[in-house]
Amino acid sequence: MSHTLGVRAAQKEQSRRALLDAGLRLLEHQNLSGLGVRELTREAGLSPAGFYRHFRDLDELGVVLVTESLESLHLMIRKILGGQGDAEELIDGAIAVVARHVREHRAHIRFLARERHGGVRAVREAIAAELTTFTEETAAALATQPQGADWSAADLRMLAGLYVEHLVATAAAFLEAPSGSRAAERRIADLARDQLRLISLGRRHWPTAPQA
Repeated sequence: MSHTLGVRAAQKEQSRRALLDAGLRLLEHQNLSGLGVRELTREAGLSPAGFYRHFRDLDELGVVLVTESLESLHLMIRKILGGQGDAEELIDGAIAVVARHVREHRAHIRFLARERHGGVRAVREAIAAELTTFTEETAAALATQPQGADWSAADLRMLAGLYVEHLVATAAAFLEAPSGSRAAERRIADLARDQLRLISLGRRHWPTAPQA
């Protein structure tokens, strides 16, 4: 019996994964608001009825894709910013992580870029919530650095927001670069590095205040 249940669970997860992967493929060329269940299930090789065994509607599938798209990037950036090293080393590490993430997860990043200001409210809100969490995690990491010891919580969140917005913009720039063009990637990385250094320079001269 346990073997049978295990097979069924594996088949269910396989079907769910097929729907998510099919959604990513189709959403590279259209918005979620224009996608239909029949189109999605045809791409996934499933019946329309099979879709509703996994998701309430396409909005829910979109929200799951949002979480998948940002989860691993959260962890990598938080690890870098919470690590040791000077500002330039941390900046270089963050940009390298974003570049690699875009190369390895282009469909996920394109989905986020397309849907961040798209027509599906639940997905827009999910992206905003994930970026807020990303900002809070980054602020927490910055607070562990010696130069963040005297910063207020509000100022740390503001600084973290600048970093997160810039990294999101950098990911979008990497996404639009010609595929496989390392020269284009280097130009984007160099510009992003200079811009983040400018933020870092401003950080050193920002007046500190007692912790909130």
